[in-house]
Amino acid sequence: MTTAAANPAIADPAITDPAARARLLDAIRFDSRGLVPCIAQQHDTGEVLMLAWMTREAAEETLATGRVCYYSRSRGGLWRKGETSGQQQRLVDLRLDCDGDTLLALVEQTGVACHTGRRSCFYRALREGALAEIATPEIAPEALYGR
Repeated sequence: MTTAAANPAIADPAITDPAARARLLDAIRFDSRGLVPCIAQQHDTGEVLMLAWMTREAAEETLATGRVCYYSRSRGGLWRKGETSGQQQRLVDLRLDCDGDTLLALVEQTGVACHTGRRSCFYRALREGALAEIATPEIAPEALYGR
């Protein structure tokens, strides 16, 4: 798969105007912990890849750089998608829902999105009354994280 930087059909999504970034950031309704859910979706196929959280700082960095940055609740800090695994997300568009309390990041995903080595985190579903895995790992998590 090509990355956004190598794909000329995907314009540089970085918003260089701080005032423009602030307008979007000010419209986001962060919860009492300063978080907003962000759904990551492959921009050209519509495939839902994952859900993660953003703080204002993570959303600001994402808009400023064009590389998706989330907030890791377990680590208590910014999580630049792919900084450990190499499985990066390049922002194509960042959208805000009607209530202002959920973000949709249209991305160009490099490799897999899920820490389990699957393309999408949504790989379990009910099948014949039982919870089943409907996608297999494309890469071993140990290969992604060296564990």
